Amino acid sequence: MTLAGATEAENACRLSFLAENGLGGDLDALVVEAVIFTRAGAVERLSLLDFRDLPVGKPRVRQFDLAGLRCDALGQILINGVETCGGADEAACADALETGSRVDGTEVTG
Repeated sequence: MTLAGATEAENACRLSFLAENGLGGDLDALVVEAVIFTRAGAVERLSLLDFRDLPVGKPRVRQFDLAGLRCDALGQILINGVETCGGADEAACADALETGSRVDGTEVTG
């Protein structure tokens, strides 16, 4: 999953992720636990990001609003783990997870 955008949206920072399923079979659901850090390195919140279904070989864009957070305060997103991986083993999902960011100043790791 790659952070493809971060824009202000009604008292929230709207994150846009490009997600691609490379596991070889469709996923019915993918939910990951994300830790949101400020630019100063403080933990701002923990959040569950629900990427819903992810068909194999078909990229999907999923958006998440982080209420009360300005995008210019966002420093890092740590994918802490896989909460749900419908259609595959959670360990396999976690092992296959690749992260990245196209947003200057915001790193996505996991």
